Amino acid sequence: MDNWTTVIKPVNSWFNINLREVWQYRDLIRLFFHRDFIVFYKQTILGPLWFLIQPLLTTVVYTIIFGKIANLPTDGIPHILFYMSGAVIWNYFSLCLTNTSNTFSQNSAIFGKVYFPRLVMPITSVITNLVTFFIQLLLLLAFWFYYYFYGSGIHINNMLFMFPLLIVQMALLGLGTGVLISSLTIKYRDLSFVVGFGVQLWMYSTPIVYPLSMIPEKWQWLSIINPMTMVVETFRLGFLGSGSFDLMRYLLSITMTVLIFFVGVMLFSRVEKSFIDKI
Repeated sequence: MDNWTTVIKPVNSWFNINLREVWQYRDLIRLFFHRDFIVFYKQTILGPLWFLIQPLLTTVVYTIIFGKIANLPTDGIPHILFYMSGAVIWNYFSLCLTNTSNTFSQNSAIFGKVYFPRLVMPITSVITNLVTFFIQLLLLLAFWFYYYFYGSGIHINNMLFMFPLLIVQMALLGLGTGVLISSLTIKYRDLSFVVGFGVQLWMYSTPIVYPLSMIPEKWQWLSIINPMTMVVETFRLGFLGSGSFDLMRYLLSITMTVLIFFVGVMLFSRVEKSFIDKI
């Protein structure tokens, strides 16, 4: 045994999360990132411009439907900035969730041929989507500078320093929820059909197309149990100067995010040992 650099042994413990092993395969994460991001968009006409077209079209649709037709308030923020900020935040989280929720089903062929830490795949997805997020953030900043110099009254405040923490929280929440769903769909295949619908319901329960101040008092509990609510509100407060921040609600949001992440990763680690026999 001393002649081998790596020994693969079956482990039945629920708490067997070998993050050191994942770090040893960081080069594989880089290769998968190259495959998922660079190679894919080399085969498209517009390439990375699709990253800008998507939030732009989404913002236009939201502005027409929710801003003009439904006439929903935006707490004094220009419609373009309000809806685009929500769209950029939600796109990153939803992409992390939906992409990682298909980890086992989409990669069953390669999982059955060679061993590597299965967490490499969802982590790669989170990193790939992070590049998309920053590209879309640049588009948001372009509109921000335009409205700022136009004199629309937007401004930044100290909540802007929480931006790195918000990114980490979205990544952990999307990753944790995604691998949790991926682990459950091995046994309950019909869950894969409701993921898209569930993400849509989650979006409408989050203040993306409406401000938090618009939620009636009797429905405020939805915003409290939704960890994405404080992410969106803190982001808007930091970048646009309009939003709300409650320390207790944010600590609850962080707690729920960490809890979902650890439950998802533990279940994922448990299921990955035998999923190839069930997929």
